[in-house]
Order: sequence, then structure tokens, then C-alpha cells
Amino acid sequence: MKILVIEDDPTVGQYVKRGLEEQRWGVDLVPDGEEGERRAHSDAYDLIVLDMRLPGRSGMEVLHNLRARGFQRPVLVLTAQDAVDAKVQALRAGADDYVTKPFSPRELALRVRSVLRRAPSSASVLPLDITIGDMVVSTAARSVTINGQPVSLTNREFDLLMFFLTHTDTVFSREELLKQVWRWDFGDLSTVTVHVKRLRSKLGDHHRVQTVWGRGYLWGGQSAD
Repeated sequence: MKILVIEDDPTVGQYVKRGLEEQRWGVDLVPDGEEGERRAHSDAYDLIVLDMRLPGRSGMEVLHNLRARGFQRPVLVLTAQDAVDAKVQALRAGADDYVTKPFSPRELALRVRSVLRRAPSSASVLPLDITIGDMVVSTAARSVTINGQPVSLTNREFDLLMFFLTHTDTVFSREELLKQVWRWDFGDLSTVTVHVKRLRSKLGDHHRVQTVWGRGYLWGGQSAD
């Protein structure tokens, strides 16, 4: 497995690099966002570890740019901010998970393994298209088109959509979605709220994710605001 670490602090960067290499993972370390973006698109990485407080081109800018250009591999962000708003902002921008500084190599490795376990595997998808009106969901390509136009979804958003499509007319609480979609036994429930909102926004009038107040969400026959 190959990991790209984008971290400008030499001490932190080497700390992260050594911790990941102890897990027998290949690690490349770059000190700035511009170079990190270039490497992410030019080399085949399984995961990116991205610091949010980069000089010049910030980690948030890098994350936005990667997702805007269709980068689909997992991104784990490092943040020194413990505020919920900072974490939610990163998730909204397309991060798959976050680690708050300071952290131990063991915590980072566990987070990486968790993110990779949730990431798509080419051997696990089915060559099947799901058509809902003029929306086509390809499970093989992990892509969505509406009226023939591509809709850019992150891995988490696509996993959430597929879960709803294969569990229609069933209400799931946020705790159940955390566990069944992302295999988390615990975590920040706002993660689910954020990704439901993002999925609704990207699908527009084609979303059918309904809020059942006091219970959770379901994919039903009618769109919901």
C-alpha cells in the first residue's frame, strides 16, 4: 500500500512517516499543498494524509481541488483544531476522516486502517447499473449521472447512496448508518448529518432521502426537503 503525506512541519511529517512505515506501508512525504496536489494526480496512492494548516495553498484548498478534479481515493486530514466546526468543514469538503493533533502513531494507524476498510475495492463491486428516472448509478464505475451529466460524489457519499438504494423504505438512525455504512462502532453523529445534506445537495431534485423526525433517514418514493 502507498500513502502520500502532505505536511509542512518537518518534525510532524517525519513522525507521521515513521509511524506509517512501521506498519510496512510505503510513504511519500511532501511539504506543501501545490506539490502534494501534483503528486496525488501523477502517482497511484491508496490514501492521502493531509495537514489542514499548510502555508500558501491550505489543506482545505488542496482538498477542494482534489475532489473537484475527481480524485476518489480516501483522504485523512490532520487538524490541530478540536472544534467540531473545523471537523465538519473538512468532512463537507470531502475528507473521509480526521485525526486531531496531538495523536499517537497507533491512533493514526488505526484511523488509516478504518478508512481503507471502508474504501471501495475493485473486486467487491458488481457490474450493474441502477436507473431511477434519468439518474443512472453505476456500481462498477462507482459513478452517478443525471440527464447524462456526471455527478461528483466522494467515496462516503457514494457508499451512503448505495446503502439507501439497497435498503429502501427502511428507517435508519444516525448510529445505524455510522455502523452499517462506514463500520464505525462509535463516532461523531454529525458525520452522518453532513453527508446526508451533501448527498441531497448533489442529487438535487433526484434525491429521495427523507428525514423521519426523531428516528433517522430513509430512501423512499418521494423527494424530501
